[in-house]
Amino acid sequence: MILKGKQTKLRALEPGDLEFLYELENNSDIWEISGTVTPYSRHVLKLYLDNAHRDIYEVKQLRLAICNEQNKVIGLIDLFDFDPKHRRAGIGIVILDKSERNNGYGSEAVSLLCDYAFTVLNLNQLYANVGEENEASIQLFKKMGFELAGVKKDWVLVGGKFKNELLFQKFGQ
Repeated sequence: MILKGKQTKLRALEPGDLEFLYELENNSDIWEISGTVTPYSRHVLKLYLDNAHRDIYEVKQLRLAICNEQNKVIGLIDLFDFDPKHRRAGIGIVILDKSERNNGYGSEAVSLLCDYAFTVLNLNQLYANVGEENEASIQLFKKMGFELAGVKKDWVLVGGKFKNELLFQKFGQ
């Protein structure tokens, strides 16, 4: 499956994405948003990639690589907690290299995945959980039509301090 925009392409994960996945999953700077607390080995990530082809209806999640115009993987975008009965899923995005951020890749990736979720998967809504201090993600989701639905107070523990998490929702057309 390939979802293509003007400058961004979303595609299924490939075995060749192992080193990118290893770098991303072991980058402690993004552990706060991913909920990761320990490093991942290449072996564990290879096993994950070997099973990444499984159907969203079976595993309740979908992870896609975000590629730029040169077909270079720059990030990942996920649907998680997929619930076909209630027709909803969570959405998460990360672009690894800070130099690749604020270039329109993130908004185009979110747009492509939203279109896919609402038209192909027939979802009613998507939601995003965003740390209260993550201004870039707050702006991204607002720009993409997500509305603030609530604040989860003292929701995540980071560095010994509890932080609030914002809940954003977007409904299909």
